[in-house]
Amino acid sequence: MTFELFCIALIGLAFGGVMVFGGYRLFLVLLPIWGFFFGFGLGAQTIQVIFGEALLASVTSWVVGFVVGVIFAVLSYLFYHFAVWVISFSFGYGLTVGVWTAIGLDPGLISWALGIIFGVVIAGAVLALNLQKYAIIVITAVAGAGVSILTILAVVYGPLVTNLLESPVKIALEASPLLLIFGLALVAVGVVAQLRDTRHWKIETYNRLGTAY
Repeated sequence: MTFELFCIALIGLAFGGVMVFGGYRLFLVLLPIWGFFFGFGLGAQTIQVIFGEALLASVTSWVVGFVVGVIFAVLSYLFYHFAVWVISFSFGYGLTVGVWTAIGLDPGLISWALGIIFGVVIAGAVLALNLQKYAIIVITAVAGAGVSILTILAVVYGPLVTNLLESPVKIALEASPLLLIFGLALVAVGVVAQLRDTRHWKIETYNRLGTAY
């Protein structure tokens, strides 16, 4: 392992750990970052589905991904409920596509459409049932565990970054089922830790655009 790769792995594992154990408290800091990267991925995957090309294989996919990412990041920073919607939607979308590829099916229009549908359903349910706090805690713990596992996979499958982005669950299972067990255990510990740490604390809702005016 080169020194550069070691540093990247260390940063990835540290960031994953912060999300697992402190995602709710750091939500206001994480949300623009989350919004950008999910928006970037969603925009790029949408272009992939529409034109039938590989992920990030064209300038168009990069441009669309960047534009969507910026829009999601800005709106997440300005509006609390949009930020919650994005994090919940990304969970539903990612879970659907992850399961789809994990069972051996190729990502495409069907997985993309199902991801959109389930993402909207989960995001709507979280907001309608006022489950924002618990959703943020669970999703940040899952995301942090995912970042940690992806970091480990990136060290092993360094040249295949695109493959990791397209089907991380499938590659993780193929690499070692122990990674899944490790991830689930990390999520469980992280959720319990966050619930205990924030039992008397709650994020205040905001509308920064409204406040500005």
